[in-house]
Amino acid sequence: MDIDVKQTLKAFSGLGIKNIERYFGHGFAASFFSDHEAGKISDEEFLNEIKKLLTDEAGADAVEISDDAVIDAWNALLLQFPLERISLLKEIKSRYRLFLFSNTNAIHYDKFREIYRNSFAGELEDLFEKAYFSHSLGHRKPDTGGFEVIIRENGLDPQQTLFVDDAFINVEGALKTGLKGLYLPPGFFITDIRW
Repeated sequence: MDIDVKQTLKAFSGLGIKNIERYFGHGFAASFFSDHEAGKISDEEFLNEIKKLLTDEAGADAVEISDDAVIDAWNALLLQFPLERISLLKEIKSRYRLFLFSNTNAIHYDKFREIYRNSFAGELEDLFEKAYFSHSLGHRKPDTGGFEVIIRENGLDPQQTLFVDDAFINVEGALKTGLKGLYLPPGFFITDIRW
């Protein structure tokens, strides 16, 4: 899925959190963002933390913001699933065991599943033998615990398993468990790999 973190930063700024980049960005996040992705706090607790940031930033000028407004701002970074990537996954699924390990949270999970359903038949999870989402797995990349669970549950040989990610730190986490790793730098996509 294509994402644009700047869209969420802009949306939160529009709600009154002027320095949101201090708390959230690609590759780093304040503890409550990470806790939400690891399933350690509920959606309600997460929304309350965002609202607290708004109050802290705006002070006496703070206005009441609805949960829906916060959710819309939070989901603003979720764009589309490029057809060529979905087609590639469908094609290589017949040749490789495919698994998904995604750092996400329940709010994003619901939204990107909706986006997928509006663009393609079936569910996103249908593209994979099994999909793992950090908020339900209880582990975020690059935490080695998540990789270890996936390896163990699926009887994977780490030396014969390639992990691909667009965050180098996540690839480093995979390498610590013995997995092979491939980092996709900006502008390089899974469709650029000769499968």
